[in-house]
Amino acid sequence: MELKKKLRFLDLYAISSGAMISSGIFILPGIAFSITGPGVFLAYMLAGLIAAIGILSVVELSTAMPKAGGNYFFIARSMGPLAGTVTGVLSWFALSLKSAFAIFGLAELCTLAFGINVHLAGYILLTLFFLLNAFGVDLASRFEVLLVILLLAILAAYVGVGYGAVEPLRFQPLLPHGRSALLAGAAFVFVSYGGLINVSSISEEVASPKRNIPAGMISSVITITILYGAVLYVTVGASDPSTLLASVAPLADTARGFGGAVGYAAITAAAVLAFITTANAGVMSASRYPVALSRDKLIPGFFGRVSKRSGTPFPALIATTLLIGGSLTLELEVLVKAASSVILLNYVLASLSVMILRASRIQSYRPSFRTPFFPLPQVLTLVSVAFLIVHLGFEAVEVTLSFIVLSLLLYFLYGKRQMKREFALLHIVERMTDKRLTDSVLESELVEIVFTRDELVKDRVDAVFRGASCLDLSSCADRKTLFSLAAEHFAKEGFGSQAELEALLEDREAASSTVLSPFIAIPHLVCGGKERFGLFAVRCIEGIAFDQAHPAVKAVFFLAGSMDRRDLHLQTLAAIAQISGSEGFEKEWLAVRGGEGIRNLLLLGGRRRGQSELL
Repeated sequence: MELKKKLRFLDLYAISSGAMISSGIFILPGIAFSITGPGVFLAYMLAGLIAAIGILSVVELSTAMPKAGGNYFFIARSMGPLAGTVTGVLSWFALSLKSAFAIFGLAELCTLAFGINVHLAGYILLTLFFLLNAFGVDLASRFEVLLVILLLAILAAYVGVGYGAVEPLRFQPLLPHGRSALLAGAAFVFVSYGGLINVSSISEEVASPKRNIPAGMISSVITITILYGAVLYVTVGASDPSTLLASVAPLADTARGFGGAVGYAAITAAAVLAFITTANAGVMSASRYPVALSRDKLIPGFFGRVSKRSGTPFPALIATTLLIGGSLTLELEVLVKAASSVILLNYVLASLSVMILRASRIQSYRPSFRTPFFPLPQVLTLVSVAFLIVHLGFEAVEVTLSFIVLSLLLYFLYGKRQMKREFALLHIVERMTDKRLTDSVLESELVEIVFTRDELVKDRVDAVFRGASCLDLSSCADRKTLFSLAAEHFAKEGFGSQAELEALLEDREAASSTVLSPFIAIPHLVCGGKERFGLFAVRCIEGIAFDQAHPAVKAVFFLAGSMDRRDLHLQTLAAIAQISGSEGFEKEWLAVRGGEGIRNLLLLGGRRRGQSELL
């Protein structure tokens, strides 16, 4: 069952932003300050810059394949089910760990305020977030939007009021532990930007994904990077270093210094809002990974069940809640490093996926947003992430490797026996070895995704294209040979005798040439009978000699139909003319592989749909 499309730009912006603003800014600055020194605000902004570059690949993939599970889905389609399983499990754990990180921070505040056990408080809060998400994504997202607006307003006020209390001498020296400490600090706080991958995992539930996904994700990371830099600059400049190092709530303690009790209360309230928004967005997003994995039969199908009434994937939501509950027992620093390392690895895999899909030349890979200056952002992401992972230390790598081993066990013990899937990397190998390894399943799946994404209404011409027979000639041919092949095909389909059909084609050509350009011809004929119509498409890269004026026609579309299908004949003729006249058609036509590639090119061709095609 498909998830309901209820999320718009503001929802995405709030979910992404709310998932980023949490413990990363309200708890981590003191620890990050001990690593980096006064230049900690630069560490946050460096991490944000790397996240912004890396997210371009995620945005491209999310607009091409807006499906539940986000990065799992497009990595499985680019690198195969093994890589997909590892990614899906890692992403599920990463978002669950990040949510646990936020719930841990909120539980600490509850313990300070009410004196209850921190773990008990955490489990009570987790139960509340489960119930909120159980009522559906629309209620959870509206709740998220309201809280994020309040949160941004409070933090903006913090920067505005606190700027006057900043003492420049507190930034001397800026990087007392050297430049390597800046990288270590950026790696440590990278978890603060982990919320960005939340949007990709819920992309199937986004209305108008072509516009809303790029706008929501890119505007969110820009906003939060600038906000983090400004907030940390004020925090360092307005705090005594010894106080900052010892504080478990550095922003609140700093606000008390320049804003008194009111400032302390306001930032404490903001921290509560931040923990709530991150935990809520994390529970919502993480629960979509088991849905995607179960759809591909990599885990039991039970996890993919979705409530018809609320659109909520209850089994996946319950499993995610239990995983977060178990994560609450981990130490804070281990929790942060493990989440950061997994999120960084996801950026690497997303960048590699874009590079693979571009290199595969799959015609139906059609993102509405393409990474500018490709492949520079992908290369920069790979290099910068490698540096950050190294600076996280062995403990983080050890936790990540344990997750990878668990993912591999899941795949080999269950998923491998259940699922065989075509993926883009096979297309590259196929082209390099000149061996047929794929059967166009991936291209056809991407075609269906584009139809759903763009809300295209399938009409009668689509049915004609899907049922078309296609021939890819490997050598030159003349018109007579071509007409003989077409007549033979239509005769087998019951349109008449081969000799009669061949004569009709020659008579039609003699009356008026069907060659529309040096590249394309559309011979068409009317046959006897009723309710008969068919399309026979021929490609010849070396060219077909129609006549002396057109010695190398490379695309030929034969249309044959009875008189009662005249309207469909005209619709199809108009559709092919529009598609073949579009910019880039000739290049795409020469690049497609096999009959399925030809059909998919026609299905995704730019044309008017429905009654507007009637002439």
